[in-house]
Amino acid sequence: MMPHRSHPGSGFLRDHSQDFSLILGGPVFQFLRRAHLTGNKLEFAPRRTLVISLFCWLPLLALSLFEGDALHGRVPVPFLFDVEVYTRFLLAIPLLLEAEIIVHRRMRFIVKQFLERNLIPENQMSRFDSAIESVVRLRNSMLAEVLLFLFVYIVGILVIWRHYIALDTVTWYAKPAVGGAQLSLAGMWFSYVSLPIFQFLLCRWYFRMFIWARFLWQVSRIELSLMPTHPDRVAGLGFLSDILYAFIPLLLAHGVLLAGVLGNRIYHLDARLSDFVLEILSLVVFLECVTLGPLLVFASQLAHAKRQGLREYGTLAERYVREFDAKWMHGTPSNEPLVGSSDIQSLADLGNSLEVVRTMRVVPFTKETILQLAIVTALPVLPLLLTMIPLEELVKKLLGILF
Repeated sequence: MMPHRSHPGSGFLRDHSQDFSLILGGPVFQFLRRAHLTGNKLEFAPRRTLVISLFCWLPLLALSLFEGDALHGRVPVPFLFDVEVYTRFLLAIPLLLEAEIIVHRRMRFIVKQFLERNLIPENQMSRFDSAIESVVRLRNSMLAEVLLFLFVYIVGILVIWRHYIALDTVTWYAKPAVGGAQLSLAGMWFSYVSLPIFQFLLCRWYFRMFIWARFLWQVSRIELSLMPTHPDRVAGLGFLSDILYAFIPLLLAHGVLLAGVLGNRIYHLDARLSDFVLEILSLVVFLECVTLGPLLVFASQLAHAKRQGLREYGTLAERYVREFDAKWMHGTPSNEPLVGSSDIQSLADLGNSLEVVRTMRVVPFTKETILQLAIVTALPVLPLLLTMIPLEELVKKLLGILF
């Protein structure tokens, strides 16, 4: 095992080499700490999830019951039959909060991995420290979270939700009126409390992904000490691909949200699942870009390391096999035994090293990872297939494919 080097730099590098996090910071995080809904390390997860989800959902139930819009009778889309309300507040919010815990745990040693693998040259430690400082500064920014709240209310609610998401019919939250839809009491809580909280949690994740992508881009500007013969087939950066699976709850939350939106249109507006193929594919592609895209910044350095490795190890292999051939095939016989000779083992080791370089990838993830993340994103939409194909027929088709 290689000895650890001493790492210069400010307190950012020292403090975050053991506890790098995109999650532990910002005014909302500090508010949740003071409200005893989280601890310094994201403790109290069940309490936090229950309080936030029920704060968004329970008043809607109470107000819709009070107004008589919870069950069929007064409106075509009553509260208890609104699929989107369940998926948004009782499924997607818990998934978004669970993603915080998993991402924090998977990412906390990311800085330590760069250091322990000696990927950052000594003369580049200050730049690495600056990249970490930038993450902490953006993560803790009050201005950023204030702008997120403004974006949610001005764009998320007034534009995106009202014009593209809200159902174009009489619902428990709104009724058509002259000059626009008239919100019910439940609709007011929905529009100005529940929905903004959900959209803020979602937009804050996009902001975190921006911070993550920016950090990786800054690190990729450093001339990393890559090893093309590393067994992970990505010159020592293989640990980055492990983080991708931490985003699975985030992908599921998007899939659940889409399933709720489509479910409402299928059940209440007589739409068909086949009408939304483009929307489903667009979401899958978008999330693949969000999760995998940041890692592409290392493609240039990885490609350069592969070319250099092939050239250097190819030259070394050429020299070795010529000397091997001269000694064992055309040289004067010696008393050295052929069986167990270190020359044979060295030739095999050199061949294995050259094969590792030859099969090295220029991106820190595989095709299997792309497919797995796509399946996870689309998985929540699969139950909607039952709106097109009866369950018995669907089971028969699946069995036919499998067997």
